[in-house]
Amino acid sequence: MNGEQLSAVARAVIDANFYLTLGTVDETGAPWVSPVYFVTADYRAFYWASKADTRHSRNLATRPDLSIVIFDSRVAVYQGRAVYLTAIGEELTGPDLDAGIDVYNGPAAARGVSALERADVVAPAAYRLYRARAVQHYTLDPDGHDLRVPFQP
Repeated sequence: MNGEQLSAVARAVIDANFYLTLGTVDETGAPWVSPVYFVTADYRAFYWASKADTRHSRNLATRPDLSIVIFDSRVAVYQGRAVYLTAIGEELTGPDLDAGIDVYNGPAAARGVSALERADVVAPAAYRLYRARAVQHYTLDPDGHDLRVPFQP
């Protein structure tokens, strides 16, 4: 597959999924993964809401480097379709929070998800809105043996 075909496959995997697997690391280097519901508008920034006191949220607050996998679990064995990302994460505040809420709410009705309001993701509420900005994108090359190739979204 050429680069544009790989990008199209990767975008299709992202578009078909509601959840990503978020990899974080705590201050001692202990890894942790969590599935989170996500939204993206551009395949470069990924948004999710989580409780501020969850392990992955606490990890992100101390170490913003993230790994992300979005995959199609319905394909046949050894026919994997997945997107792998390295990213920098952050809790959104100020104008970024308002813009993030707009992105997050974009597909809400079509997905059967309640729309967020600012009061849902600022103190004293338990939840916060987070964004991961992708640094690198990879997908599996179907012509290679477990070969991850970079792509441009």
